Amino acid sequence: MSGSNRLGQEASPYLRQHADNPVDWYPWGEEAFAAARAMDKPILLSVGYSACHWCHVMAHESFEDAATAAVVNDLFVNVKVDREERPDVDAVYMEAVQAMTGHGGWPMTVFLAPDGRPFFGGTYFPKESRHGLPSFVDLCNAVAEAWRERRHDILEQAGQLTARLQQRTLGGDGGEGPGADDLAGVPGAVAADFDGEWGGFGRAPKFPQAMTLDLLLRLHVRGADGDDAEADALGMVTTSLDAMASGGIYDHLGGGFARYSVDAFWMVPHFEKMLYDQALLARAYLHAWQVTGEARYRQVLDETVGYVLRDLRHRDGGFLSAEDADSEGEEGRFYVWKPDEIRAACGDDVEAGEGAIGWYGVTAAGNFEGANILHRPVRGDLARPPAIEAARAAMFGARERRVRPGLDDKVLAEWNGLFLSTLAEAAAATGERSWREAAVACGEFLLANLRREDGRWLRAWQHEAGARHLAYAADHAALVDAFTRLGELTGEARWTAAATATADSLLELFWEEDESGMLTTGHDAEVLVARQQDLLDNATPSANSNAALALARLAALTGEDRFGAIARRIVERLGGVALEHPTAFANLLAAADVLARPPLEVVVTGDRPDLVGVVHRRWLPGAVLAWGERTDSPLWEGRGDGLAYVCEGYACRQPVSTEEELAGQLP
Repeated sequence: MSGSNRLGQEASPYLRQHADNPVDWYPWGEEAFAAARAMDKPILLSVGYSACHWCHVMAHESFEDAATAAVVNDLFVNVKVDREERPDVDAVYMEAVQAMTGHGGWPMTVFLAPDGRPFFGGTYFPKESRHGLPSFVDLCNAVAEAWRERRHDILEQAGQLTARLQQRTLGGDGGEGPGADDLAGVPGAVAADFDGEWGGFGRAPKFPQAMTLDLLLRLHVRGADGDDAEADALGMVTTSLDAMASGGIYDHLGGGFARYSVDAFWMVPHFEKMLYDQALLARAYLHAWQVTGEARYRQVLDETVGYVLRDLRHRDGGFLSAEDADSEGEEGRFYVWKPDEIRAACGDDVEAGEGAIGWYGVTAAGNFEGANILHRPVRGDLARPPAIEAARAAMFGARERRVRPGLDDKVLAEWNGLFLSTLAEAAAATGERSWREAAVACGEFLLANLRREDGRWLRAWQHEAGARHLAYAADHAALVDAFTRLGELTGEARWTAAATATADSLLELFWEEDESGMLTTGHDAEVLVARQQDLLDNATPSANSNAALALARLAALTGEDRFGAIARRIVERLGGVALEHPTAFANLLAAADVLARPPLEVVVTGDRPDLVGVVHRRWLPGAVLAWGERTDSPLWEGRGDGLAYVCEGYACRQPVSTEEELAGQLP
């Protein structure tokens, strides 16, 4: 097939990138499965996302090649999926690939029977065989031959694999969930994987693991730093944050973080910039600034939020998903520099140009394919002198004239919820009015564009195609937390009402009583070959951990213990395995921390922005704040105007009327 295929009208930028492939792509759906049944062909499922470098490589090598396309069009019904738009499809078949090969990643290539059951798969396959990988065409021919000659064996294997996918065994037998004493041992457990020289956890490639860092900060604030230097929670956090912000993974000109580093010392990033990474890392730097008062953490927070508001914000208020790793066909080209390019950008200001070359560790030889990824050779020294700031501004202006990386312009409910939570919390802590306005605009955008008239949330929106796909448990959980924090920022009851309504939908659509967890897909959604639960905190918080954290906080704010009961069930089920593998359940352990102690409930009545500011400026991991418009919550019962009330464990302290008195009652 030549010319446009079926992907041209899709909402996903990733799918539209493949609309002119000679491959006869179908989007995921019944039309593709019906065609496979009618033609008695297997399905070739290809899963990726728009900012994925190796997805682009495989597309250029194979999917844009007419000869390769002729083979796959003849042998298969070909289905292309955006993993960010359909995380349910991605999760099912990624688990299958991991079961078959021991590893996973994107692009993901899976072969399915016409009923959707997987029987073979992998990740990237090259056009020509190399590094022990068969060529993509050879692989396709071998799979098709097996389908023709050994159909019985393939279907038996598909049945066994699908049965395995349908089993959910992770978790314990319940109990009370981790207590404060259990959580005090987490820094010591995490320290075993900590890189004491460069920060972070594990070896290259190294991911930021923002949720683990935020958990350690939380435990430090709670007084659980560990009994020895190796288990120093705050030290692990500051070492990691300083190294990341000084390394090439951080955009020193425009703010924001790349997805991960290919090395152990944060120098060479995989250059794509994802909205969820900005959300989670900005949150860690926000809390580090609140806890330590160090200006360098506030600088990184300002620049990261600034990047999102400048480059990822839709004009109507929602936030776009990602920027690509590639521009002009080369990975990282937009970001790297040669010395003469810096001198040219700075023009007549020779002092600024030469100063920037030294400041950012730039050399003639370069550190990335003959060019330079900017970094700070002196870790943690981020405050730019005037000459360096002048150079940075000039270099940023010059970079803005380069060809930008591709933009994934879909708005995802989950990722917007994650960033909105951070933005609302940061706006409250800093008092930045523009951030508050952006947070409110995002909340209003989500309500207007990603919620149907019947109240059902949708997953993805794109300005040309509108909103599509039923939202998942992860979307609902992130939105509950976002609306709760937006209510704490603004004092407007409508946001707490939105959080409550979304929480009700979360419980109604996704809660599975027997397994004590949230299913990924709703009871009203398409039935896949397996219905899964999202349990591990990975690049983003799992649906279950974020649900537990959001519901626990909402219960404290509203007095609705049905939300707290569900949060406790999730933590009780997963708490044991979480303590054994804390970096895989960092957000779940944050929820456990909230539930391990009675919530700290702060109510400020009347028009007292001074008292509200006392609470907003301090990071209180176990606290909720009610102020402004009164709600039906028991927190408001019998409260006089113009006072602050601090309650903990169903006992309230003496109401206070001054900033000093309120600060004295807060931990």
